[in-house]
Amino acid sequence: MPDSTQEGTPVIHGPRVTLAPTKPEHHGRLRELHSIPSIRRWWRLPSADWPDDTDGHPYSIMTGDRIVGFIQWYAEDDPDYRHAGIDVFVDPEEQGNHYGREAVQVMCAYLVDQRGFHRIVIDPEATNEAAIRAYIKVGFRPVGVMRQYSRGEDGVWRNGLLMDLLATDLVRAQ
Repeated sequence: MPDSTQEGTPVIHGPRVTLAPTKPEHHGRLRELHSIPSIRRWWRLPSADWPDDTDGHPYSIMTGDRIVGFIQWYAEDDPDYRHAGIDVFVDPEEQGNHYGREAVQVMCAYLVDQRGFHRIVIDPEATNEAAIRAYIKVGFRPVGVMRQYSRGEDGVWRNGLLMDLLATDLVRAQ
């Protein structure tokens, strides 16, 4: 259930994780995580202003007082195409704890229940098998391969997998 912060952006609580709106005091830890090679493999190095310059709504994934990852959501608000999208990464040392999966479940529940979205999309690289498995467990389904969708730091274009979740498909966190 979300709590409201002073800016009106909610803190979202799950069984084990809390999604806290990203604050300046979170930036150092998030940039540290973002620079880990196994995260950079999927996420390019951010700008100096990241995560303030994101087009979405950025959240820190917290367990207690520890930041273990990042999740953001963004919206397509055209009424004929309205949907939300999410992006996420988790500290590789925490990935076996399923914090990322829970963060996706909790964020999707918020987007469906509080924001009224009926459809949510996510677009991992087509070779990111661990992420794809986790998203399928939440209820996302592969829609199609987006050829040469994103360019890595090495300049090579890579395929993305478009996945979507309808509100009725969401597997909620327990």
